[in-house]
Amino acid sequence: MSEEELQLHFTYEEKASGSYGTECEDLIEELLCCLIQLIVEIPLLDITYSISLEAVTTLIVFLSCQLFHKEILRESIVHKYLMRGRCLPYTSRLVKTLLYNFIRQERSPPPGTHVFQQQTDGGGLLYGIASGVATGLWTVFTLGGVGSKPTPQLEQCSPLANQSLLLLLVLANLTDAPDTPNPYRQAIMSFKNTQDNTAFSSSNPHAFQINFNSLYTALCEQQKSDQATLLLYMLLHQNGNVRTYVLARTDIENLVLPILEILYHVEERNSHHVYMALIILLILTEDDGFNRSIHEVILKNITWYAERVLTEISLGSLLILVVIRTIQYNMTRTRDKYLHTNCLAALANMSAQFRSLHQYAAQRIISLFSLLSKKHNKVLEQATQSLRGSLGSNDSPLPDYAQDLNVIEEVIRMMLEIINSCLTNSLHHNPNLVYALLYKRDLFEQFRTHPSFQDIMQNIDLVISFFSSRLEQAGAELSVERVLEIIKQGAVALPKDRLRKFPELKFKYVEEEQPEEFFIPYVWSLVYNSAVALYWNPHDIQLFTMDSG
Repeated sequence: MSEEELQLHFTYEEKASGSYGTECEDLIEELLCCLIQLIVEIPLLDITYSISLEAVTTLIVFLSCQLFHKEILRESIVHKYLMRGRCLPYTSRLVKTLLYNFIRQERSPPPGTHVFQQQTDGGGLLYGIASGVATGLWTVFTLGGVGSKPTPQLEQCSPLANQSLLLLLVLANLTDAPDTPNPYRQAIMSFKNTQDNTAFSSSNPHAFQINFNSLYTALCEQQKSDQATLLLYMLLHQNGNVRTYVLARTDIENLVLPILEILYHVEERNSHHVYMALIILLILTEDDGFNRSIHEVILKNITWYAERVLTEISLGSLLILVVIRTIQYNMTRTRDKYLHTNCLAALANMSAQFRSLHQYAAQRIISLFSLLSKKHNKVLEQATQSLRGSLGSNDSPLPDYAQDLNVIEEVIRMMLEIINSCLTNSLHHNPNLVYALLYKRDLFEQFRTHPSFQDIMQNIDLVISFFSSRLEQAGAELSVERVLEIIKQGAVALPKDRLRKFPELKFKYVEEEQPEEFFIPYVWSLVYNSAVALYWNPHDIQLFTMDSG
């Protein structure tokens, strides 16, 4: 039903006998306020778990009118009540409670834990009704739907944590009122660490404090779900306090590894989850401290990386491998320019701080360039053949090879800039990249005289020539170890001023002009796919079209 129809159920009219006037009272605000009070004021115990869960879920249901609209809801009765009036003073407490519910990940209490104590004689009619409803609800939430069998994964999950996170995302993505910014988004943008003693800004009445260590741990542990990744994105992008704290952590691998796993298993993830993971990496790589520190973290035995056994590799090299793999997957499958751009931007941000690249990571950088080079030659050949064929026929329109060529050349240029940035800033730290460059030197020959790449090829050409001559002087039949030794000696001998300086590669993530056009449908698709959807008939819902764009 529409919000207007819903409102009629909560409108009470008192008609005194003999009087013509009526007084109308709207009870929706009263109910919403009571639900929020239940969530923020009742302590979370076994006997209160179900009432907290129902209060959170009911709030989501009240906000769910968005599911029945194909356009973004910018004016809504429920939105109005939640963003002003009696509910407004609870904003920071509600956001804080929902975050703590997510952090705590409390599992459902064991069966038989009810407000009413079970009696031997059955406990009477009231208990029978109450326990019957509770059992029915718990079947839905703990078993994933009526009649289905429990799985270890579902038994371990926390329905309250999941629902709380979904409600938090829905509230944070409500559109601003014409005269009032969204207070829930303001609260998420401004909360601070419990150890931060600085005064709150008077401009934001919804600021609060929360334990950042607990929040960081929960975010690291929960990245398998879309909603946890979306929360991490929102916090890194919108809350400067959280971003500063995360970048200062000495165990950053606990956060980065789950994000890399999302990208590695790109075939199994939806495109939105992959985008969020990629944008998180892009935001992190904007920080030079992060780009340096990831090369100092050494990882052992990465079991989920199947292409090659990685017994020991730095977090930085692993990040490069996974991003390059994502680019290659995109080139052969989805061909999404947006994905390409973000992957290359993250690599470009890191390139000046590449340190001690793993030999496999160095090989993959050059292999990606080789793949792009072949693709460039193929499109060029197709364009030439098409042009020849069209000279004898005026009937068929020419395919737009020029556009394809332009896109590939943009990507090739970016790859050359990444390699160049590494060579000019940290040549002596990356003998494996110089080795891979020399091994595949023929690849770069065709681009030396190309007008689009002549300037950026100067340094790469100089490095190839310089090290090639030193290897020739050392004689033939050199072992890999001897070649690497010559490269290390040559890196010290090469005068830095011979390499031309280019502007530093730095890309910053900028949100779309109307982010709600992406985020609101995304959030509601997550709600719909979650446990809340079990309350509704899927056939009644006109859901947004969620295409890969």
